[in-house]
Amino acid sequence: IIFIDEIDAVGRMRGAGFGGGHDEREQTLNQILSEMDGFDRSDAVIVLAATNRPDVLDEALLRPGRFDRHITIDRPVKDGREAILKVHCRRVPLSDDVDLGVVAGVTIGLSGAALKNLVNEA
Repeated sequence: IIFIDEIDAVGRMRGAGFGGGHDEREQTLNQILSEMDGFDRSDAVIVLAATNRPDVLDEALLRPGRFDRHITIDRPVKDGREAILKVHCRRVPLSDDVDLGVVAGVTIGLSGAALKNLVNEA
């Protein structure tokens, strides 16, 4: 299993940069595409990638045989935010009047990372 986090850092649409197609990012993308094309099903190689910006990915990455399955993970709903807050508050002393359900209710749109940061900064 190969996991590439923040694939958009190297997987942006080609031709949009300043290097005329020869910058390091585009060379890296071309190499990744070439390597992915070289895998055989019998190799049992699974390549996964994550991005916050699927809109900027090069179409060549998304064609069949490469990253052809997309899973969207939305931001957590209230119950999920409350569960995330509970995890991050386990070792944090809280005042008796802190209600994580209320905090979860007013943190609409925050990601798990943002909730963790909220706890760390409190």
